[in-house]
Amino acid sequence: MDQKKLEELRRRYGAASADEDIQDPTFKAVAEAVFSDPGNRSLPYANVPSLLDAPLVADLNELDIALIGVPMDLGVTNRPGARFGPRAIRGIERVGPYNHALKVLPSENHRIGDVGDVPFRSRFSLDQSIEDIETFYHGVVDAGVRPLSVGGDHSISYPILKAIGKQAPVGMIHIDAHCDTMGIMDGAKFHHGGPFRWAVLDGVLDPERTIQIGIRGSSEYLWEFSHESGMTVVHAEEVDQRGIPALIEKSRAVLGDGPVYVSLDVDGLDPAFCPGTGTPEVGGLTPRETQALFRGLKGLDIIGGDVVEVAPQYDSTTNTVHVAAQMLFEILSLMVLDKQPE
Repeated sequence: MDQKKLEELRRRYGAASADEDIQDPTFKAVAEAVFSDPGNRSLPYANVPSLLDAPLVADLNELDIALIGVPMDLGVTNRPGARFGPRAIRGIERVGPYNHALKVLPSENHRIGDVGDVPFRSRFSLDQSIEDIETFYHGVVDAGVRPLSVGGDHSISYPILKAIGKQAPVGMIHIDAHCDTMGIMDGAKFHHGGPFRWAVLDGVLDPERTIQIGIRGSSEYLWEFSHESGMTVVHAEEVDQRGIPALIEKSRAVLGDGPVYVSLDVDGLDPAFCPGTGTPEVGGLTPRETQALFRGLKGLDIIGGDVVEVAPQYDSTTNTVHVAAQMLFEILSLMVLDKQPE
């Protein structure tokens, strides 16, 4: 090794703290935001946990983006447990705060906070719970805050969309094993297999600006509504056939320039990566494919999103919770890139 170079490296880096030896101006700004004291960061495993380690905030007027837990799984058709998803994701550390691929530190110049969980009047009534979610999110939207949510089962997306799309229908990118456009089942209108049918029929979701990716499994016969309404459906096997760059191009063409909602059901990913969910389907996306799809949406008008169906009791390694938290962070990164605070 070149001794002169070695001496220079020793002089420059031998006694420098982690944040002191950063010369790149972009990374230096990130370090200054992350390190509370010279060379020190807050402990990731200490204090009260929150979604993506965001500060706990009670007043919506203090925020640009609200992270919200929706611990409700009364709409599941198979294994229950997604009501514990928000609590489990709050407990995951070491996700963020910097997104190296999108080159963004979401907390910089954006007011982001965890406002806790939606309050429910009943732990037994799905219909009342749907009403409670809609009421809560009307308050968020009316405050001029964009919501990013953690479920709970996928039925929560319907009342959220009713609040977000009340002025005009939104587009959506939906990653899932299932289209979730079924009708009334077992005498119930509300369940996690049908939120997007009702969102379209209520005029808050634009089906022609909706793309559903990763679809597979044995319930294909229940999803005619997706095709008849004009949604773009991409089956899981098509992901390999088309390739991620082509899917990004297709997604951007479908979504256009209008407001876009992002909805991720963790069963859209293969159960090898996300076993902790109620309706796992073999043959899904990988986390890296999902990240690439999301990152390809940079610059679109992302007005909200959700990550749903994490059931931690089936997640012995915490892989599902970790992947879900990372995907939540990817959506948050898109939201701050889309719209700068005034």
